[in-house]
Amino acid sequence: MILHGYWRSGAAYRTRIALALKGIDYQQQGHDLRTGAQKDPAYVALNPQGMVPALEVDGAVLTQSPAILEWLEEAHPTPPLLPADAIGRAQVRAMAALIGCDIHPLNNLRVGKALRETFGADQAAVDAWAARWIIPGFEALEALVARHGAGWCFGGAPTLADCYLIPQIYSAGRFNVAMDAFPRLQAIDAKASEHPAFVAAHPDNQPDAD
Repeated sequence: MILHGYWRSGAAYRTRIALALKGIDYQQQGHDLRTGAQKDPAYVALNPQGMVPALEVDGAVLTQSPAILEWLEEAHPTPPLLPADAIGRAQVRAMAALIGCDIHPLNNLRVGKALRETFGADQAAVDAWAARWIIPGFEALEALVARHGAGWCFGGAPTLADCYLIPQIYSAGRFNVAMDAFPRLQAIDAKASEHPAFVAAHPDNQPDAD
């Protein structure tokens, strides 16, 4: 497998976590989003959307991290990242979607760039924009973890929800979002910081990190 990503991309980060949790070997190809490398014609030929991540596997190219993670769960079911029961799977997917649909897209690199270039936002304004979406999302997640968690977001083992949460907490730190109101999320982050799969996937430990 070849994972096309960028060391600080939240979507690539969550994909690396899932691959590491599954114990899957893969190669990495970095594309520096700051320089527009993801728009290089050779990469766009691979992924017409010109975004990361993309996963080359068995002669196919998989794009969009939710689809990649679902494929990983189907093709490599052990260890499972979704509960065994249908209700539980829906609840984990909902937690993941809360981050992947309602938080992350609004504070990724291209949105920040648009805020700066189109609206003249300085870093303080960008941070405030990110916090506007991160904080209410984390408030909901804190309540859901209180309801369903037992050490991780859902139950006592990492799930897809944790694959989404940890990169979003990393992004919250970059935008100076205070985490004091989210003790359960902080506890999961601390637990992940000692888990080999999450450590291996951390942005600072990637070959293209700077």
